[in-house]
Order: sequence, then C-alpha cells, then structure tokens
Amino acid sequence: MKKLRKWSRILHRDIGYFFIGTTILYGISGIALNHLSDWNPNYSVEIKNFTTTLNLENSPSVKTTILTLLDNIDNRDNYKKHYYPDKNKLKIFIKGGSSIIVNVNSGKGYAEYLKRRPLFYEANFLHYNPNRIWTWFSDIFAAALILFAITSLFMVKGKKGITGRGGIYTALGILLPILFLIFYL
Repeated sequence: MKKLRKWSRILHRDIGYFFIGTTILYGISGIALNHLSDWNPNYSVEIKNFTTTLNLENSPSVKTTILTLLDNIDNRDNYKKHYYPDKNKLKIFIKGGSSIIVNVNSGKGYAEYLKRRPLFYEANFLHYNPNRIWTWFSDIFAAALILFAITSLFMVKGKKGITGRGGIYTALGILLPILFLIFYL
C-alpha cells in the first residue's frame, strides 16, 4: 500500500504539471460555454448607427453605390456580398463576419462589427475539438483526468484519506450528479 501511495503521488504530480495549461484552458472555456445564453464568449459585438442619403434601392448598379457607402462607414475592401431580405432592407456582408443593414427608404442603418474575444475565442476553438489530432489529445487529457481521480484516492491515508473525510467527499461528489440526473432528467 505504501508503494501505491508513492506512485499515486508521483503520477498525480507529474501528469498534473504536464496538463496544467490544458486544465486551465478547458476550465475557462467550460465556464464560458456554460453561459452561452448570457453572452457570446467568442465575439464581442459593436454597433455603429449611421444615416445615408445614397440611393440603395435594388438596381443593377447598386454595388457601386454600396462601395461608396462602405467608403464612408467602413472600407470598400471589406465588401463580400449583399442581398435584400425585403424590399425596404439591404444587408451587406463584410469581412470578419460583420454586416451592415440599411433601410433603403429612410437611409438609416447600422453596422454590426464582430470582434474575437482574446483567449475565449481560442479556448473555445480547442474545446470544440477542431481536428483529429486535437481530439486524440483531448481523449488523452480526459484519460489523465480519470487517472487524477483514481490516484487521489490513494494519496492520503487515515482520517483525511479515502477511509475518512476523503471518503465522505468522494461519496458526495458521486451523489450530486446522480441526484441532478434523478430530479432533472
């Protein structure tokens, strides 16, 4: 049992050091993704209102007018495409996932600029497992988390270990998800 405790501490420590960055990354991303209904963790949205006197009604030459509009409120080089969701509205797509919507009758419009949130965008990108290599790495990380849990059972002996207070915490940690599933599933 003494050797098991020793190796549990060594594995727990060394694998823990290796995965500390991944643990923080997944923790931050997990919290952000838990609150998707409260905010967009990947992008911040900035809205700029404007009014124009340009004639943006649907016509074969409207793209030239749209580029003139972009010169005034953004940059013509950011233009991607446009369409009319209805006869009174023009929607212009610009680079970076941003867009501009104009009421062609009143000339009132707004530009909606999306900007990546630093750290959150990158952390969430990895949390979604973007490719096969990262999926394998994530699987290894998940296995390491299981190993952390198992090795923690044998690291401390006595009243603070699994046969004492540690056992109570372990039982509560198992019971809480089960109760949640019973009452909310």
